[in-house]
Formats: sequence, C-alpha cells, structure tokens
Amino acid sequence: MEFGKNRLTVHQIITDWRLFLAFGFGSGLSPKGPGTAGTLAAIPVYLLLFFLGEQIYLLATVVICMSGVWICQYAADKLGVHDFGGIVWDEIAGYLVTMLFIPFSWTAVFMGFLLFRIFDIFKPWPISVLDKELGGGLGIMLDDLLAGFFSWVVLMALVSLGFLP
Repeated sequence: MEFGKNRLTVHQIITDWRLFLAFGFGSGLSPKGPGTAGTLAAIPVYLLLFFLGEQIYLLATVVICMSGVWICQYAADKLGVHDFGGIVWDEIAGYLVTMLFIPFSWTAVFMGFLLFRIFDIFKPWPISVLDKELGGGLGIMLDDLLAGFFSWVVLMALVSLGFLP
C-alpha cells in the first residue's frame, strides 16, 4: 500500500518519527475513516494528559497544537498532497481542545468525540472557509482547532446546564 502522490510506504511512514506523529501513531493509515481513527487515537492521549493535571494538559495541548503546524507541513510535503486524509495530528490536537477544562466522565469523552467528529466532518462556517482558504501546515491545523473550539463551546454549555456529570 502506498500513500500520497509521492507513494510513501507504510514502512516509510512508521519509521520517520515526524510522519508517525502526523499519522497519529499509525491511526491515519486506516483505509476507512482515518480522521475518525485519528480522533480515537486522541482519547488515550487525552486520558494520559488529563490525569497528569490541568497545567500539564494545557501546556501539552499548546505544544501539540503549535508543533502540529510544522508536523503537518512536513507530512504534506513528503506525501506531495496538502491535507492528505491520513494526516491526523490535527484531529488529535482538535480533540484535546474539545476536552480542555471539561470535567472527566466517560459520557463527556464520548460526547466530545461525537461533537468533534460532527464539526470536523461537516465544517460549518467559518471552519469551511479556513479549510478552503488556508494552505500549509497552518491550514491543516486551524480548521480542526476551530472544530475543537466549537465542540468545546457545546460541551461547556452541556456541563453548565447540568446535562453532563
């Protein structure tokens, strides 16, 4: 199996640490729904960071988001395709934004996953504008970060209204 215009192999992807990260620890290699697989891969990352504490979670999320611009640009260049479906580091970052400061419950984990996938797939305005207008690593990251922000707003509302434990 080969990926992108430059026909990278699975071996090339999993042995280059930058591509391995861009492909969400390999989850982006999924032949169906790589974005969903990447978001699923974000859940263990979220759990680890959540249980390390709020400050570490926030710092790690900022680092993941900022480094994502470079990681995603590197992967796009190597693949020869802008925003290739298997690049899912942006999904990991977007899910972490979704769950920022949300009290832990398995319901919240599931609702965050569901909301993020909805916003990421359907890309309502202004997410769709960012997705179409911005190129490079910044463009790859920003639409998912905005989808994460919108998902976070909905989750915070559900928490504030008492619909989530």
